[in-house]
Amino acid sequence: MAAKRKRSKSPSLILMVLAVFFPFLAVLLYKGLGKTFLINVILCILGYVPGIIHAFWVLLK
Repeated sequence: MAAKRKRSKSPSLILMVLAVFFPFLAVLLYKGLGKTFLINVILCILGYVPGIIHAFWVLLK
């Protein structure tokens, strides 16, 4: 019988790089559609750097 692998909830390197260039997409792929995604989209519209900071905060939380 094969042992089942647990999927870790830690972000991959690809998501971290994606968070720099497309923060809202990284949050969408990691958390899905929801209020976290909407907050990130609003922050990206208001300023790109706050969107990046929020994306990293969501990924590393």
